[in-house]
Amino acid sequence: MAQQAYMTETDHGGSGPERRTTRLQRLFARLTRGWRGDPRIWRRGIVLAACAGLLALVMVAHAHIPNRIGNLGSLVETFLPWVGLLIPVLFVLALVRRSATALIAVLVPSVVWLNLFGGLITDKTTSGGEFTVATHNVNAENPDPSGTARDVAAAGADVLALEELKASAVPVYEKALASAYEHHAVVGTVGLWSKYPLTDVRAVDIRLGWKRAMRATVATPDGPVAVYVAHLPSVRVKMEAGFTAHQRDRSADALGEAISREPLENVVLLGDLNGTMNDRALNAVTSQMRSTQGAVGNGFGFSWPASFPMARIDQIMVKGAEPTTSWTLPRTASDHLPIAARVKLAPASGG
Repeated sequence: MAQQAYMTETDHGGSGPERRTTRLQRLFARLTRGWRGDPRIWRRGIVLAACAGLLALVMVAHAHIPNRIGNLGSLVETFLPWVGLLIPVLFVLALVRRSATALIAVLVPSVVWLNLFGGLITDKTTSGGEFTVATHNVNAENPDPSGTARDVAAAGADVLALEELKASAVPVYEKALASAYEHHAVVGTVGLWSKYPLTDVRAVDIRLGWKRAMRATVATPDGPVAVYVAHLPSVRVKMEAGFTAHQRDRSADALGEAISREPLENVVLLGDLNGTMNDRALNAVTSQMRSTQGAVGNGFGFSWPASFPMARIDQIMVKGAEPTTSWTLPRTASDHLPIAARVKLAPASGG
């Protein structure tokens, strides 16, 4: 009898995923009960449908949101992927409201979001590429610069860029990276460590009054590569001023001008740009270079803040070269995550 009772309970209740599926089915059936034959399912939820339409409009027309008031457009573009979190909320509300109109309307922002960001979810890593680069904002207040240096060096990148270097900590990074990188140069608060010789090292003027960007030629076995390292000014969100990014925007324009004058065919930009690829304020740079985020790799590759990454403000971008894969590195003592990429260099002209 006990065995028979057990078998009956198992047959009706199931276990594990089967039981959870049954609960979801019952919940869905409860929410949709009475929909059939109810003419009000088309009249209810008009407000929800309007919200879904507005959400889709924000994603489609984000470039037209004005920046005149608190740089609102750039603020929205910085966190644009997260707008998609509102879609399941609207879907659940449409079910609770029993509105067929709202349910259909929710499909619109869903399609728009997938069109904009669905490609970031799939793995697009390709083969090839012998030149590996990495970049990391190490944080001026880093409590363990030596450990941070060892952590990022473990990635084995051919070229490593560091930003927000505190003058007193530079010798610590130099010592910790000496065994992995024979060549290095530091300009102001940014530095470049390389397994290959560096020449033509110089500061890049990004209109700040102090040095936060540099350029160097890396003599790789496949030819020279111009590597830029930049740390654009930080942005702030203030109640009285909105998204304050004017200084960052001016520096981005200056950096874009410098890169546009670069004579070498293979160009790599590494650094903390304090902006995402969606941010129109970085157009001077993004319009002429290709980001490794989205082009290759798997996932959004958010890099900041390290405790709960919400935006990809650290960038690896290329011009001439072809990215083959990109990834984020394990967390260090910094408030940013390091990122890395592998690229295939374009053949030298005439070679």
